[in-house]
Amino acid sequence: MLKDLHRFILLPLIAVAVPSAGAQPPRHIDKVSDAPKVQVSIEVYEYESVDVHPSFPGGDTAMLRFINGERKYPRKAYREGIEGRVLCSFVVNEDGSISHISVLKGVEESLNREAVRVISRMPAWDAGLIDDSPVPVYCIVPIAFRR
Repeated sequence: MLKDLHRFILLPLIAVAVPSAGAQPPRHIDKVSDAPKVQVSIEVYEYESVDVHPSFPGGDTAMLRFINGERKYPRKAYREGIEGRVLCSFVVNEDGSISHISVLKGVEESLNREAVRVISRMPAWDAGLIDDSPVPVYCIVPIAFRR
């Protein structure tokens, strides 16, 4: 199994570039909800601007194991040799739940949908903290698809 891990290298969380002068003000994230024409806006903190970063339970190695165990390569994309890395963003909420999942840079529609599905199935994370208070944090994770 370890020899195959090189095929599914997961980069650590990619920090969104922000100035490092103290805690940054939150940014607004908008998402259209499932209800027609309803837009939900929340304030979230950038990954690098919190005192304690949100983390997957068990750390990055556990997250890699989860992604590799959960990810199902879409058959048609596999047969056609479509490969690449889907860059996804999401918010880790104060309670550790994941929301506002979106594709920042996609590869192909079926791979994009699978990456979103994998992230939506993640267990609750350990929330990010500012001054020992949990806050929603904007994170980015790549999901790799290699044959």
